[in-house]
Amino acid sequence: MPSAAERTRTLVQSTASAILVIPGLVPDLPELMVPEERIVGTDGDLFLLFPAESPAVRAATHAEDDDLTAVLDITDVAPVAVPGRIRGRARIAGWVTVARDLPAPAGKVRLRLEVGEASLDDLWGAEQVEPDEFAAARPDPFVDHEAELLQHLAAAHADQVGRLCALAGGAGACRGVPAAAVPLALDRFGLRVRFTGEDGVFDARFEFPEPVRGHTDLHRAMRALFDAAREAAAREAAAREAAAREAAAREAAARDR
Repeated sequence: MPSAAERTRTLVQSTASAILVIPGLVPDLPELMVPEERIVGTDGDLFLLFPAESPAVRAATHAEDDDLTAVLDITDVAPVAVPGRIRGRARIAGWVTVARDLPAPAGKVRLRLEVGEASLDDLWGAEQVEPDEFAAARPDPFVDHEAELLQHLAAAHADQVGRLCALAGGAGACRGVPAAAVPLALDRFGLRVRFTGEDGVFDARFEFPEPVRGHTDLHRAMRALFDAAREAAAREAAAREAAAREAAAREAAARDR
């Protein structure tokens, strides 16, 4: 499974919504606190691009050498329609300064957020991430394509995704094809699906045999999952038919006695 640091780094470098919160600063236009671009430097610092008129830029400029604390709040929302669409939240806390050594487009300013601490609460659970772990981590290779891949799976392979329930084992009561099955999250280690069945909503995680590195590997891994699910569903159907025949035979024998 991906580490908490990798998941946090992936969120930071994804298109998930984010807002910079500076204690004591209440902007008239909260959208001016939303960075237009987020980049992670080689040492783990975050570089956030803002309009020059952003209150965040003014606060960092006026602070000069004083420590200006700030928190980058990130909310990850599933790119597909699913019950409970918020997949996770990350909180990156630290100190903000103006990144005067980095160029920025006209009318924009880059701010540096030196990471002091980070926390993550996502589909895997709640964890703390140390700054050095965050700096050393790398984002998931599908960070730029996860949304479109999930949308493609939901639109073009809904039946096959639903049949994955046959592989869910003890993840939930999955009898036959569930009422709904939505691909919820994808990374290099596997696929998470949210099922709606007779007993409610539950998630199941399907691990790939080995981490995938690109679209060719992913296609091969998904094909293997779909094939395994089809075979498992066929075995379940055969078992149900055999049980039904056995029950019918017992009833017939009881009537003959």
